[in-house]
Amino acid sequence: MKIRKGRIEDMPAVLGLIKELATFEKEPQAVVVTVNDLERDGFGVKPLFHTFIAEENDEIVGMALYYYRYSTWKGKTIHLEDLIVKEEKRGAGLGFKLYSEVIAQGKYDGVRRIEWNVLDWNTPAIDFYEKSGAKIYKDWLVAQMDEKGINTFLEKNKI
Repeated sequence: MKIRKGRIEDMPAVLGLIKELATFEKEPQAVVVTVNDLERDGFGVKPLFHTFIAEENDEIVGMALYYYRYSTWKGKTIHLEDLIVKEEKRGAGLGFKLYSEVIAQGKYDGVRRIEWNVLDWNTPAIDFYEKSGAKIYKDWLVAQMDEKGINTFLEKNKI
């Protein structure tokens, strides 16, 4: 098993992992991103995200997808969007190795914070993160506006 930086040719497998995670999170229909989106957005002149890939016997079995953000309090930060390991490969340390690579990348880049979201019912993930030294904030709520909400807002406010 090895961990390496993601390459453009990995994106079909990355999309498969994303879809597997969406099914695990009980929202399989929510994935609308395509391989073309991933290739364009992750490998253009200014990539919007980066990946680490877990490979076992030349098969992609996990990945971590992250991107840089800016905090008005902390400065440069990393947002870990997803950390996914194929279901049949969980429990063998792949998730820990991917997680460790993202943290090491953050240290290398001099970020002051690495952050991510975790579902409140995903107790194995919460336990994993807490044992690693991460703080799980229960007083912050995630706010999102989907595409329909964006369009409705703009139409309603004539923007």
